[in-house]
Amino acid sequence: MATPKKTEPEPPAGARVFRDTVFTSRTLILPDGRSLPVTQSRVIAGADDTIALEFLKDHPDLQQE
Repeated sequence: MATPKKTEPEPPAGARVFRDTVFTSRTLILPDGRSLPVTQSRVIAGADDTIALEFLKDHPDLQQE
């Protein structure tokens, strides 16, 4: 019997997805003190979350998908 392949969850509509090129799992702390989880090498931020998007775009380990 074949093992079902794990699929990555779909991000909410309009969300921005970044791939972590170093870690598959970690917690990123934003400048305003909030945290964003990295799961399966992915971190997701809302399209209107300017603080998170700026942080993620500037992070050297992350690439926008």
